[in-house]
Amino acid sequence: MAMTQEELIDLVRNGVAENKIISLKTYYLSDYGEMVLKIVAGEILHRFGRPDLMEVVYTAAKELIMNATKANVKRIVFHERGLDPEDAQDYEEVMNTFKAQLVEQKIRQYKDRFVENGYPVIATFYYDPQVLNIKVKNNFRLYPEEERRIRETFARANKFSDLLDFYTHHGDNTEGEGLGITMVGILLDQSGIDRHCFTLATNPEYNETSARIEIPLQESYKPRRKRFEEEAQRRGISKDELRRLFKPSSRP
Repeated sequence: MAMTQEELIDLVRNGVAENKIISLKTYYLSDYGEMVLKIVAGEILHRFGRPDLMEVVYTAAKELIMNATKANVKRIVFHERGLDPEDAQDYEEVMNTFKAQLVEQKIRQYKDRFVENGYPVIATFYYDPQVLNIKVKNNFRLYPEEERRIRETFARANKFSDLLDFYTHHGDNTEGEGLGITMVGILLDQSGIDRHCFTLATNPEYNETSARIEIPLQESYKPRRKRFEEEAQRRGISKDELRRLFKPSSRP
């Protein structure tokens, strides 16, 4: 039986007070799931005195969860049609079908198939007084063509300062043009947060793909990218060389 809103608030508030990492597992983000997401974001931000960041945190997290859910739809379509995601013609065929499945009602109809095929989306919040980190994960690697298109989308998204500009350039073809990635970048930018605080990567070792956002809670906080660049400069080596020196022994 689902918990009431009051029970959820108490549970999350106690967890945040104890500095616990909070994860939300979903197959389709229902109205109840949206309520849970809003409570988690609100309680963390309230604790650290940054309720002003509620809109960007909630909206960006929700958008990333929906993007991850759409990626799950794509896997189901490939599987059910018996097509090869590494074949350019098959990929285009699936993308044409995929775009037609992205209205909310149709995505909801995939929920049982997500469960049957083991395609959850896991959103994790970990934090301290300096920063709130959000990680939204799928349990698969990106297809090569998918990764190429995402890289192009990240590069293209930096050209737009608001969604009106994006819609003007791309019309109604937004689902195939990276609306979610662009929206998150614009949200961060309009909140005074460096767009580089948003990253998306696929990890073959753990067979996962994750989108991550750093939300600075203090002006003094330096994002990981900035600290990495400064460390490479201090050592007098390239960023690629520094990456080879360090391999994380654990992950959040």
